[in-house]
Amino acid sequence: MKITRRQFLKRACSLGSMGLVASYPICIERYIVLTNRYRVSVPNLPKAFSGFRIVQLSDLHYGFLMPLGIIRHVVEHANRLTLDLIVCTGDYVHERNSTTQIDQVWPVISQLSASSGVYSVLGNHDHWADTARSDYWLKRSQQDLRHKVVRLEREGQYLWLAGAGDLYEDHKKLDEVLDKIPDPECRIVLAHNPDSADTAFSKRIDLMISGHTHGGQVNIPFVGTPILPVKNKNYSSGLKVSPKGCKVFISKGIGWTICPIRFNCYPEIAVLELVSE
Repeated sequence: MKITRRQFLKRACSLGSMGLVASYPICIERYIVLTNRYRVSVPNLPKAFSGFRIVQLSDLHYGFLMPLGIIRHVVEHANRLTLDLIVCTGDYVHERNSTTQIDQVWPVISQLSASSGVYSVLGNHDHWADTARSDYWLKRSQQDLRHKVVRLEREGQYLWLAGAGDLYEDHKKLDEVLDKIPDPECRIVLAHNPDSADTAFSKRIDLMISGHTHGGQVNIPFVGTPILPVKNKNYSSGLKVSPKGCKVFISKGIGWTICPIRFNCYPEIAVLELVSE
């Protein structure tokens, strides 16, 4: 059956539109990195730290379909933001059983800079690639907070940062890390996996900052996120409260895992402004 030129153009436009819609989650949204700002009230926050700004980078997943150019752009943009502190919560590479991507991405991550410092922990993919090499770069970059604590000071008041191990690969009881912090003082924990907030510990955590979930990568209106790689399905993205009453902030991250798509869940650089509760 012959078709007219008009019918041909209409069908071509329809097919083109369908192709664009189908390719959008793979080719477009995955590379639109937003800078999202959050105001987070933190219990026991010293007055001197009210308004303190933390930039969080998480789940870069440098590797297949996540080029180094995008990682450089994210790092450069984070450095240009008006901020006090940068924290990185793991999964910097995508590969397994190799140090190639680790040695390529960490010189870029090492360029992060903030007035109160840059502190990082590892995620499960960093261990799956190579634990020793990932730990080497943590130390070489001087960002190492893995199983450690650091004290920040402003006007004679203190804010403590603590680094948890990855829940799957090098979990250490949080009480052992938090024991190094005086009981009354405010403490923020970096933990790659937000399920760490549900592990056995008795010490107080005022805020946990995590990643790992990627926000589910797909957020279907009126349905939600079909796949979340955590036990506690409440831990999708944004600010949540654990069953223990601990506040947990979860970044949507930058890269991808399982499937290279994003739909209604843009990659993000998260900027957390701390305020007193």
